[in-house]
Amino acid sequence: MQAAEATSGGITPQEAQNERQGAGLPAHEVVYRTLRARVLFGQFEPGQAVTIQGLVAELGAGMTPVREALRRLMAEGALEFRGNRRISVPQLGQSEIEQLLTARRGLEPELARRACARITPRDVAALERIDMALDDAIRRGNVHDYLVENHRFHSDLNRIAEAPILAELVEGLWLRFGPSLRVVCGAFGTRNLPDMHKDLLSALKTGDGEGAARAMQGDLEQGMEMILRAL
Repeated sequence: MQAAEATSGGITPQEAQNERQGAGLPAHEVVYRTLRARVLFGQFEPGQAVTIQGLVAELGAGMTPVREALRRLMAEGALEFRGNRRISVPQLGQSEIEQLLTARRGLEPELARRACARITPRDVAALERIDMALDDAIRRGNVHDYLVENHRFHSDLNRIAEAPILAELVEGLWLRFGPSLRVVCGAFGTRNLPDMHKDLLSALKTGDGEGAARAMQGDLEQGMEMILRAL
């Protein structure tokens, strides 16, 4: 498997993109987006401790922006305070994974159903391009690119659904299982990961809302069950 492009002390392509998108934003927002991407795409491992001082040195940011970014991520459940000023990435157990699965079952199929009622041919074409990039990442065994493109596919579909409250809830769930999904990629390899996007795209093209919901549920259930087996 090709090694992911995230390295300690370095900046990944995703982080560089975040910095470009954050041009003109307050420093704490830029730091937040950078750290959020690291959690979301598993560049922080479950159980890994992070420190304000370490991140200040690594990111070249001020202590206040880093502290504010960590506070926001802890409020979202992406990080947790462990005492003695220790902050770490949560380690998921069976109960947490089952709860996440229950929540995703209730939200993501509904978003797929709503997206199917609103999607345009241009939207479908854009999702197909993302899925092609995802397939390429699978062929190359590039874990980081797989995680980025997979999230982009789901995030763009949720945006099309025009249900921002539901989409925001789903984003919070993804933050919680992102590091564990990276563990699954390491354990099984990208070629063995579930991908029902083709079924989903077929349903979207024909306006089959229930078919889109079923494909989404199958996709997320396979992914979460693999996380449960891996951990």
